[in-house]
Amino acid sequence: MFFPLTIRDFLDRATTVYPDRVAVVDEPDQPAASWGTLTYAELGLRARRQAAALDRLGVPAAARVAVVSQNSARLLASFFGVCGWGRVLVPVNFRLTSAEIGYIVNHSGAEVLMVDPALRSLLDEVDCKHTFVLGEDDDRIWADASDPRPWEADETATATINYTSGTTARPKGVQMTHRNLWVNASVFGWQASVDDRDVYLHTLPLFHVNGWGHPFAVTGMGGRHIMIRQIDGTEILRRIEEHGVTYLCAAPAVVATILDAAESWEGEVPGRDRVRVIVAGAPPPTRTIERVRRDLGWEFIQIYGLTETAPLLTMSRMRAEWAELDPTEQARLLGRAGAPALGVRLMTDDDGEVLARSNHNLDGYWDNPEATAEALAGNWFHTGDGGTIQDGYLTIADRKKDVIITGGENVSSIEVEDALMSHPAVREAAVIGIPDEKWGELVTALVVIDGEVSPEELIAHCRARLAGYKCPKRVEFRRELVRTATGKLQKFKLREPFWEGHDRQVH
Repeated sequence: MFFPLTIRDFLDRATTVYPDRVAVVDEPDQPAASWGTLTYAELGLRARRQAAALDRLGVPAAARVAVVSQNSARLLASFFGVCGWGRVLVPVNFRLTSAEIGYIVNHSGAEVLMVDPALRSLLDEVDCKHTFVLGEDDDRIWADASDPRPWEADETATATINYTSGTTARPKGVQMTHRNLWVNASVFGWQASVDDRDVYLHTLPLFHVNGWGHPFAVTGMGGRHIMIRQIDGTEILRRIEEHGVTYLCAAPAVVATILDAAESWEGEVPGRDRVRVIVAGAPPPTRTIERVRRDLGWEFIQIYGLTETAPLLTMSRMRAEWAELDPTEQARLLGRAGAPALGVRLMTDDDGEVLARSNHNLDGYWDNPEATAEALAGNWFHTGDGGTIQDGYLTIADRKKDVIITGGENVSSIEVEDALMSHPAVREAAVIGIPDEKWGELVTALVVIDGEVSPEELIAHCRARLAGYKCPKRVEFRRELVRTATGKLQKFKLREPFWEGHDRQVH
């Protein structure tokens, strides 16, 4: 028997097995009226009503629906209300500028654009056929009581398109099928021990690789979702205490804010011997891992993956064989990218690039067959990261693509260089990531100028053109930049002085 795997499977199980259980506690402090507490029966009803509203608008299966929002119950519901009836969700990074968001909406061909109330002005700047403000237009999105039109389920159909910064100035749309997302969520949920007792705090933005698949994994097991809109270390600890949170996902920068907040927390830090934190984006220092385990008393789990892999490729989690090792050595081992997840195959090529095969690698890049063919050459996904595999465990040594990961977000160095080069005083620019305790990597610009301009002026120039997290945090002026005989920037040489003393070129 063959039965297609689709995103709606996770919601259907929850509404069947746990209809009266609390599904989600919405963010209470937001521009729109909070949805408060919803059961799984209520969440399922909202998803069906959203699908019916899209039917009424004449939005067909396979059409794209873009949503620009901070974490909220409305965004969580949209994963099921949009994807569950055959349409394609395009979750967009709310930190991007209107021009960047406009490019994504236009490139994806989205017929519908839904935005957070704090981003209402986007609707004046971004053209789309159907537009809505979440919270203000609820009667147009979630009020249709009719049954949505049936969708002939197809696990090979595109479920989401997630835009990622890479080696080009323009982001690429990563097509994820229902099968991709289903397998990732199931394997990730299993290896992260997700069960019906879990309370999951959404510290990870839902737009970021679909929340790494945990909206589906938690829902399928009947766990409880806790929404948080603004990331603040003290507020994270408060909600862990208030809601009995058992796990969360976080970039290293978020972990750093939690550790900082714990230093001034009065009384026992919440979640000791209960919370597990799953970290990715860049491996944090061994010392940080030690502090999470010692100062917070939380389990530390490291994963490695990319938007193109849904994301889970590897996991590094404490194992019985390490029990007798000292805490520093345990933390060092946990700092590796990890062992392949179930169904994932890894190898390195002759140049040391990490290649991956799995059932949750991307289907392709939207409207970009050349990039798709390059990324999937030889039926392997080419990660662009350099690494080594020893005793079954992957360690990432450097990043072959000129991508910087800062605070868990990908930044295309080429995109930042383009913004810098648009300033009349800039003759040459190279943007690199340098090690930073809080952000993992700090976006740093090395610039050759003609004329007078200050670092602060160049940073402000970039802020007018790019999302804030992409802008250089540090600008250094140089007489010249190291290039090859053919004129290509040698970024590995530019990075070397900053990474001296580090055993790898990523942080």
